[in-house]
Amino acid sequence: MQNVGGIDRALRIIAGLALIALTVMNVIPVWGYIGVIPLFTGLLRWCPAYTLFGIRTCPMSTSTTVS
Repeated sequence: MQNVGGIDRALRIIAGLALIALTVMNVIPVWGYIGVIPLFTGLLRWCPAYTLFGIRTCPMSTSTTVS
């Protein structure tokens, strides 16, 4: 189930890529590889911390059934 919405997802991917890029370019130390976490949560559209706290930044899907 997805719990990360559009803007949240984009910001996570951008932040993750920026941290990893800065680490590869030796601008920040090795701790910058922590950027894989927001990168993966953005790509997967699922954040385990959001699940624990009951947070959703994506719209609820509405399914319509025809009887």
